[in-house]
Amino acid sequence: MSSLTNMAKHPTISLIKSSTTLKELKQIHTQLLVHGTLNNPHFHGQFIATVALHNPTNLPYSNHLIHHSLHYPNLFTLNSMIRAHSKTTTPHKSFFFYNIILNSPNNLSPDNYTFNFLVRTCAQLMLHVTSSSVHAAVIKHGFEHDPHVQSGLIFMYAEMGCLKSCHQVFGRVQNPDLVCQTAMLHACAKCGDVGFARKVFDEMPHRDFVAWNAMVAGYAQCGRSREALELFHLMQMEGVEVNEVSIVSVLSACTHLGALDQGRWAHAYVERNKLRLTVTLGTALLDMYAKCGNIGKAMEVFWGMKEKNVYTWSSAIGGLAINGLGRESVELFSLMKKDGVHPNEVTFISVLKGCSVVGMVEEGRNHFDSMRNLYGIEPQLEHYGLMVDLYGRAGHLEEALSFINSMPLKPHAGAWSALLHACRMYKNKEIGEFASRKIVELEANNDGAYVLLSNIYADHKNWEGVSNLRHKMKIVGVKKLPGCSVIEVDGEVHEFIVGDKSHPRYDEIELKIEEISRCVRLAGYVALTSNVLFDIEEEEKENALGRHSEKVAIAFGLISLKEGVPIRVVMNLRMCWDCHDVAKMVSKFYHREIIVRDRNRFHHFKDGECSCKGYW
Repeated sequence: MSSLTNMAKHPTISLIKSSTTLKELKQIHTQLLVHGTLNNPHFHGQFIATVALHNPTNLPYSNHLIHHSLHYPNLFTLNSMIRAHSKTTTPHKSFFFYNIILNSPNNLSPDNYTFNFLVRTCAQLMLHVTSSSVHAAVIKHGFEHDPHVQSGLIFMYAEMGCLKSCHQVFGRVQNPDLVCQTAMLHACAKCGDVGFARKVFDEMPHRDFVAWNAMVAGYAQCGRSREALELFHLMQMEGVEVNEVSIVSVLSACTHLGALDQGRWAHAYVERNKLRLTVTLGTALLDMYAKCGNIGKAMEVFWGMKEKNVYTWSSAIGGLAINGLGRESVELFSLMKKDGVHPNEVTFISVLKGCSVVGMVEEGRNHFDSMRNLYGIEPQLEHYGLMVDLYGRAGHLEEALSFINSMPLKPHAGAWSALLHACRMYKNKEIGEFASRKIVELEANNDGAYVLLSNIYADHKNWEGVSNLRHKMKIVGVKKLPGCSVIEVDGEVHEFIVGDKSHPRYDEIELKIEEISRCVRLAGYVALTSNVLFDIEEEEKENALGRHSEKVAIAFGLISLKEGVPIRVVMNLRMCWDCHDVAKMVSKFYHREIIVRDRNRFHHFKDGECSCKGYW
């Protein structure tokens, strides 16, 4: 008989619920003792198991009962203890009860439930040696082909990122059921093998909402956001239940693409279907609005949330920062501390960004020092990189270099890149050359280092230096990452890659680009051709600048969106200075708000001005 066969429960034991307090539990225990119920080994084991499984806070009481029991626990009780501990912050304690099974004087033997719970314990522990030992025990005791154990093994290896082991387990499964297929789907999605995940998904004869959610989440997590949204729309057409998990994945995809319209739809769905605004869902919503450039709506969501955790506050602080509202982000941090919320590493990334975007050097330094001194948080590489960025943007290049040299950690490419970008801003060739060499030592194929140094040389009219850099890039095999810009129109996402003319409306876009060029020239615009790395004629350089992906996306926005509708563009690179100047002029001539999210921050263009005030 299975150790988890559904047997009648004593009516007094049935009183135990998840909300039962320790005081109430002791009262129930007393009643069972008075009536002699626990003299029956079956009811004694049932009592221990019920206490363990219903409320994790009462788990120590179950441990106490087992240790002071007159009856040797049966397999059902021990499996229940393994299961209960596998869900806690101390999953390793499950193995204590597994060892009791193995060393039982009653000749107990682990069953499929034992291993199903043990592999989930291993998924929590993420220890390769332990997981391999449990897998070996599964084979030894003959449960390798049990579908639930197989699913658990796949889930276990997925949590550890061992996709090869997941494939090996799945390959041995004969006629995998829905649970096993979903586990493999989750494994592939988690480990980034969305191609195989989609194959498993498409071959599933029946797909429940768990499988759909796993596939949508897989696409979203690995950056294939367009596929995530397409699959989500198919999910709706199929009439599959949409829940919080689905919406959070969709919001993640919208955030990545800057797809505000689809993000708004997801928000409307939440409100229309009265889904509870949990901390996770609320944080995902405000993050989506903030990273789609609608910081007003993001803060409306934030202030409307009844419950907030440290990640909610950090997301709001970071959202204000990347939208150029650095002072407001620091003020919100002060409110967070007054509210009694303890900051973490993520919080300080957001705070330091806020200080950096508006040049609050002294305040940024104080917050950085407070990490270790006040909160016991050891700064990580990203925090150091942001401090370099803070000093560099403010023009304190020597101080930035000194800060890098004093880092207790080995400086990473991010810190040197922040310094190199500052050198480009302030036209410092000497420190720029030094920073570029350091980046290439760490990342030989870092195209950004070559491009930024080339721009510094061009600013100094050092054309020989530019030529030598181009030659070195060819020898090393470094290619400049092509610019890519994304824009959403009527809920559809359009992607433009520099040099790609495959868009069905490209001829119209080309005409609009030429029109823009004529307008800005009449206003005195002169192309910043030093941004173009290639050794070509000046006229060709201007033409190359005019086809940067962000300009193409803006032109498409002008011909596709109704008057008065803001143009929102998401880029994979930093916006170049020439495109920045043109965007300001376009916002004025066409009376159109343009919002560009580049790799580093937002630029809100309106009436010929940018929210960054030229400080970027």
